[in-house]
Amino acid sequence: EVQLQASGGGLVQPGGSLRLSCAASGFTFDDYAIGWFRQAPGKEREGVSCISGSGGSTYYVGSLKGRFTISRDNAQNTVFLQMNSLKPEDTAVYYCATYGGRLCSTSMRNRWTPARYDNWGQGTQVTVSS
Repeated sequence: EVQLQASGGGLVQPGGSLRLSCAASGFTFDDYAIGWFRQAPGKEREGVSCISGSGGSTYYVGSLKGRFTISRDNAQNTVFLQMNSLKPEDTAVYYCATYGGRLCSTSMRNRWTPARYDNWGQGTQVTVSS
């Protein structure tokens, strides 16, 4: 059974940093791209980042590039999301999910569409506040 467990969220002040982890089991980890999404109260789930199975390709929504960094350690079956210079508008539940192949979608629309992802972790709460 495919399992994804997101962790590392918490309360942080504006300008601070958090490192989220997504621990995976139940599948050949490096065969699948992994995406991070987030959902704030009352808003739709939105894409954050995606990393290919090998870790060789990474993608970010334009507004987050430069502040967030996605990486993976395939030996540990874990994907990370390093979040720096956090802003209150980053407050959301953050989810990791598998995409159906080794590569993140070349279609920008599909890359950031939650319905294109197959398996989801439970999410971890990130709150950015003074």
